[in-house]
Amino acid sequence: MAGAPGQLLRPRQAVEPGRGLRRDQLIRPAVIAVLLLFTLFGLPSLLSLYYIDTMTQVAIYSVVTLGLGVLVGRVGLFSLGQGAVLAIGAWSGARLLFATGQPFPLVLVEAGLVTMVIGMVIGLPALRLRGLYLALITLMLAGAITVVLASTNFPNGGGGFLGYNGSSVHIPPIRRPSIASGDPAYFRYCVVIAIVMFGLVFAHIRTRPGRAWAAIRQSEPAALAAGINTTFYKLWAFALASFVTGVAGAALAGADRYLYSIDFTTQDSITLMAVVLMGGAYSMWGAVVAAFLLEFLPALLNNWGVSADWLYILFGLGVLQVLTTAPAGLADQVPKDLRRLWRLARRLFSRPASRPAVPAGGDAE
Repeated sequence: MAGAPGQLLRPRQAVEPGRGLRRDQLIRPAVIAVLLLFTLFGLPSLLSLYYIDTMTQVAIYSVVTLGLGVLVGRVGLFSLGQGAVLAIGAWSGARLLFATGQPFPLVLVEAGLVTMVIGMVIGLPALRLRGLYLALITLMLAGAITVVLASTNFPNGGGGFLGYNGSSVHIPPIRRPSIASGDPAYFRYCVVIAIVMFGLVFAHIRTRPGRAWAAIRQSEPAALAAGINTTFYKLWAFALASFVTGVAGAALAGADRYLYSIDFTTQDSITLMAVVLMGGAYSMWGAVVAAFLLEFLPALLNNWGVSADWLYILFGLGVLQVLTTAPAGLADQVPKDLRRLWRLARRLFSRPASRPAVPAGGDAE
């Protein structure tokens, strides 16, 4: 159809991609909002107390795997000390909750700051290391922290700096916030904590630190040539990962109510690395998938009467599969496989077009 003189007609194809882009930009936040609302208000009413406690652990450990994902996926730093950092956050949170009457959110922030400082101290000698050397030194530091915690124990309401009383007959539980004393309420509380921590990390990724981390991950010499202070930004990554993990540790103290040094082993740091690689270190959704692998699968197997130790074999095979065929993890690979399966199913079950009938005694032209 001809337009008015001097008027340029825009092709229809040029409009559709913009509309599709805007539609995608609206659909994704809407889907995330619906999932969060269902998790906060619908899920607790559908689950038993056993699975509510399990989902609380999933919410907490999604923050832990998120912090490790910042180091591994965003900066390319393979740290095997994140389990020890979590233990420091849990110890700090438990000590503050026993020794003070401060509001629970303030204790979370303080535990995160304490852990951030210690995490930065741990990261200082490792700033010039990468790959296997960084993994080994952080693993050794995690082992040292585990030994210290085993000799000092976790606070249990005793006096002094450590807050441990071995002769106590009655050990008081760790305090929870007054608005979240029950298990369903504390689950919602931990989900809100996870949302805030994910928002904090997302703000870093989408701004200058995230761009600097991406440059360092791609090529540290090139980042240096571009004028990026790689030492500063790597230390920043350690600080952010330690802070969110410390907050998760303090939340874990309130979730478990009783903490013991035997609950935090050096092996936990290796398992954390395995599930982060399997879930997807380059995606924030990968942190949620990793938390489900780490906490929900063992709880499910235990409920079925199957030993959760079998998961170590599964995790080993999963890491091998990720390293060979799916480097972006399950968060990236599963949607791709589902799309391929859907296209294959449509081709198999779609009805073929009917051919025109050929008149009797004649040939089709």
